[in-house]
Amino acid sequence: MSYNKIIITGAVIAIIISILAPFLASSNPDGLDKNLIELVGSGNPEQAEEIIGERVPIEYEAPMADYSIEGMGKLGEVGAIIIGTLLVLVISLGIGKIVEKKQGT
Repeated sequence: MSYNKIIITGAVIAIIISILAPFLASSNPDGLDKNLIELVGSGNPEQAEEIIGERVPIEYEAPMADYSIEGMGKLGEVGAIIIGTLLVLVISLGIGKIVEKKQGT
């Protein structure tokens, strides 16, 4: 099997997982979120700072927070995960090409 077939097969599998993930993933908070909610309750950054002892970067707004595109529901979740998956694939392939070129010279 050639490398291109392996890459395409991996990309197809990753996209299938991206499509299914929002429907199969748990809606319960993960460990870090759950601990913060239990410690702070409301998610107030000042309270979190007192409890944890350092500044919690809650003010930052991620471009696709919680793996979702705002206002699109499950379709937004699927879209955000597919975009992220494809970005990682393109970046990885680019780094691979650069490394391959460097080793060839």
